[in-house]
Amino acid sequence: MVLKNSLNYINEFFFYITSRIRKIYLKSSLYNKKISKINNNSLYYKPSLKILSCLIKYDKKKYNVEDFYLNSIWKNEKINENDYKKLHSFFWLFTLDLKSSKKLTQSIILNWIENNENFNQKNWEIDILSKRIISWISNSKLVYEESSDQYKNKFNFIINKQINHLINEINRSELFNNKMLGCTAIILSGLSYNDQKILNYGLNLLKKINKFNFDTEGFPKSRNLRQLTFYLKHFILIRELLKESQNEIPTYLDESIFYLGQAYNYIWQSAKLNFLFNGNHEADHSDFDKYLKTHGYKFKNINGNEVGGYSCLKNKNISLIIDVGSSPDKKFSQNYQSGPLSFEMFCSGNKIITNSGFFQNYKHQLNSISKSTAAHSTLILDNNSVNKFKKQNNADTVVDDSFKIFDKKIIIEKNNWKISASHDGYQKKYGIIHKRELEYLIDKNTLTGKDFLLKRKNFKTCNFEIRFHLYPNTKVTKTQDKNVVLIELENSGWKFSCKHYAIDIETGLFFGRKNKYVENQNIFISGITQNNDQEILWEIKKI
Repeated sequence: MVLKNSLNYINEFFFYITSRIRKIYLKSSLYNKKISKINNNSLYYKPSLKILSCLIKYDKKKYNVEDFYLNSIWKNEKINENDYKKLHSFFWLFTLDLKSSKKLTQSIILNWIENNENFNQKNWEIDILSKRIISWISNSKLVYEESSDQYKNKFNFIINKQINHLINEINRSELFNNKMLGCTAIILSGLSYNDQKILNYGLNLLKKINKFNFDTEGFPKSRNLRQLTFYLKHFILIRELLKESQNEIPTYLDESIFYLGQAYNYIWQSAKLNFLFNGNHEADHSDFDKYLKTHGYKFKNINGNEVGGYSCLKNKNISLIIDVGSSPDKKFSQNYQSGPLSFEMFCSGNKIITNSGFFQNYKHQLNSISKSTAAHSTLILDNNSVNKFKKQNNADTVVDDSFKIFDKKIIIEKNNWKISASHDGYQKKYGIIHKRELEYLIDKNTLTGKDFLLKRKNFKTCNFEIRFHLYPNTKVTKTQDKNVVLIELENSGWKFSCKHYAIDIETGLFFGRKNKYVENQNIFISGITQNNDQEILWEIKKI
């Protein structure tokens, strides 16, 4: 243990020293000279704005550039971090009316160049820089056309200089979303400047991302539902850019879109519901669905009743989804939430049972809370999560251990659905295997649940809780019968019951809306583990 801790300290010290040296190098004239070596190409291909609409949420109201006259703000140090990123990413260009003054728009770009032409750690980060390149090239009608040769030379130079930096740094990034964003910017730049070398680099990087980040069924290894949509949007955008510019579309790109599209159809299109598992929060993808339809993409799930470790069973009124997947590998687990065998249940689009959602800001303590097993509708032992999380150098947390899912069964019959699975996440510490069986009786509108605590050799007695989180503003009433709780939804009423264990209601936090939290209620069954196998039987029935 002492040797392991010593090695960790040495590694951390080495990482700190190399990081400091690299920061000094990136600010040096030597590095600036390196990334300033560019070809004197002019803008050749200008993408249609409609292709970018899968990434950009267009405002119905368009603004004049006079509302964004920002020349004086580039040096403003009082602006908050989030607004600073938005400002320097230039995505606000997409909100401008094309009748805006080109001269004024170009003067803003020129002013930015004059203040930021050399590497700046704060606004040359991969995500900000990539968005800036995408925005500048895509809005060329405003920021490039009808400009002087002198301006065009400066514009072309700074685009290519930033691309050189991006190519130089992108493989060092540990953030997969930033790599995908950077890859998109590189490919767009290669197409727009007719630079085959840059284009080939971008396509090779895309191939590596494709090979590294997806499992054998084409689902993100992170098991992150938000990342599923993120990758699908960027892959389709790249495909449409290649198609419009009359370049060959790689076979692996079509294959990835096919598999991602199947999963997207299963998770979102077939139900239009927000499932709060593993880094996901509530979002409306209807605009993206319109984009897919406009560009001729039609997806259909042919994988059966499980995709990416999620099993979703549904009919016209009821939807039931359960997480029956193992935890992802450490390097893909930045947004993973420790909720094995947790489930969500909907009636006519309204949630009966939910998970608490994900607080995305990893610098906030609520991020860690939202990752805990207690934030999910599943079993918790001794108030401990199934997974341990370890903080990285960038303050993000990743999974430090793992568990296995086994004995998985999914049965669909005319009058009932049945899902069962087990995990060994509590075996090492508590000597317990958790097995869960969910059975929905369609004709009786009843969900019956069985949670088994199966004893192993190293069994240790501890407290247990089984939580059932409710959507904010759901009305709950504990009856005089201490084993029954009534749940009132907008369109239906439900009865939760458990005969042999104590039931109570507790106030908690719901993180389903991006970086926000509100209070909610949760029902929980509590008890103490016994020195024999236990079966906790509960029921949710429509009344």
